[in-house]
Amino acid sequence: MAWRLRGTFFENCSCDMVCPCSTSGLTMPADQERCRAVLVFHVDSGWIEGVDVSGLTVAVLADTPRVMADGGWRVGLFMDEAASREQAGMLEAVFSGQMGGPMALLVPLIGEMLGVEAAAIEYTDDGRHHRVKIGNFAEIEVEDFVPPQTPEGEVSKLTGVFHPANSTLTIARATSSRVSAFGLEFSNAEKNAHSAPFSWAA
Repeated sequence: MAWRLRGTFFENCSCDMVCPCSTSGLTMPADQERCRAVLVFHVDSGWIEGVDVSGLTVAVLADTPRVMADGGWRVGLFMDEAASREQAGMLEAVFSGQMGGPMALLVPLIGEMLGVEAAAIEYTDDGRHHRVKIGNFAEIEVEDFVPPQTPEGEVSKLTGVFHPANSTLTIARATSSRVSAFGLEFSNAEKNAHSAPFSWAA
């Protein structure tokens, strides 16, 4: 079951900036009664058991209790409709944690799989601005946070965190957010976001 994926990631959740879940190993309560998040992974280069999956995007929707470590997550997957049946099957296996890797660490927390939706996924990343449009299901834009005192300086980052994408996350904020999928409808505009490169293998 050998595989390797490299690319870029961003997420947007319902917490205020900065998310207490990300900074506490999922043990501190979220800012709202439920934590609702969308995590987007664009594979710049990668293969799974010899199948090339470069250029494809996968998104994960999570609806969780206020304390994420309590488990009982409700999770849905969005699969890039540009993927072939073989590519989609391989990506689903990785992102559902069936093939090990970082996502497998979250499997014990999942109480319900809401399903898998294939959709046209438009993904853009210009370094500090990140956007995704997932069919008619979701459209999210986030901007990395730069301290206003040094607008031309470095982005702010969290280091040493427990997160499937990366242990270092750039702090960001959603400039727009709309989600309607898997029986859930919400907007996390102006709320917490993160971005990071990711490099996984198993």
